[in-house]
Amino acid sequence: MATTTHRHDERRISPVFLAILAVMGVTGWAVWSDFAALPGLAVFLFVTSAWVVSLCLHEYAHARTALHGGDITIGAKGYLTLNPLAYTHAVLSVILPVLFVIMGGIGLPGGAVFVERGRIHGRWKHSLISAAGPLANVLFAVVCTAPFWLGALDGVPVAFRYALAFLAFLQVTAALLNLLPVPGLDGYGVIEPWLSYGVKRQIEPYAPYGFFVVIALLFVPAVNGAFFDAIDALMRALGVPEVSRYCGSTLYRFWQETPEFCQVG
Repeated sequence: MATTTHRHDERRISPVFLAILAVMGVTGWAVWSDFAALPGLAVFLFVTSAWVVSLCLHEYAHARTALHGGDITIGAKGYLTLNPLAYTHAVLSVILPVLFVIMGGIGLPGGAVFVERGRIHGRWKHSLISAAGPLANVLFAVVCTAPFWLGALDGVPVAFRYALAFLAFLQVTAALLNLLPVPGLDGYGVIEPWLSYGVKRQIEPYAPYGFFVVIALLFVPAVNGAFFDAIDALMRALGVPEVSRYCGSTLYRFWQETPEFCQVG
């Protein structure tokens, strides 16, 4: 009985996550209803809280898949509670991605849950654990863009439409960056089980720096241009006009001047 209760506690949704979810709900309603006196501030709070929720779901997807793959220690580490403070690197998992959205406007891959890979047997299981996080971002992006690609925008307030477009943009950028086959990112985790032992030993020393190399490369004009061309193509495929994403981004930065064609309320 005590063991059952303990396992239930390990999987109980964290009050921290519920509080973030509540902020997302309240501010989302404020954006939808045009209740907020400052629409930009409401968009900022809604998108930021929704972005943190997606980060939690990303890490939860890793953890849940690892649990079913054989790592029974996942629950004891608090990863199944959706509590962002329980992650191995809270700064990398939540704070840095949020700051990067504020400063750079793209969805930065976050830090990780610690999976005891030795408990998991089978290459496919290891690959699926790594892929689960980015797939959560993909699903989040599909939900955000559903009104666009379903042609169901009638009745959706303009400010909420812009916020969804920008939030979807963050999910798409996070998924694409995370799926790059670079050591330290989930994309490398997907292919790593299929590499030879010798190749993995050669790559291992560089794994801690892969994430930072990717960020540095994004400041190279040619790489930056190719990356955003790919993002724009994906956003168009999801039916999201570039102007909606742009206006969502400008509304999000409510402390800056909003172009006249993006103003709402």
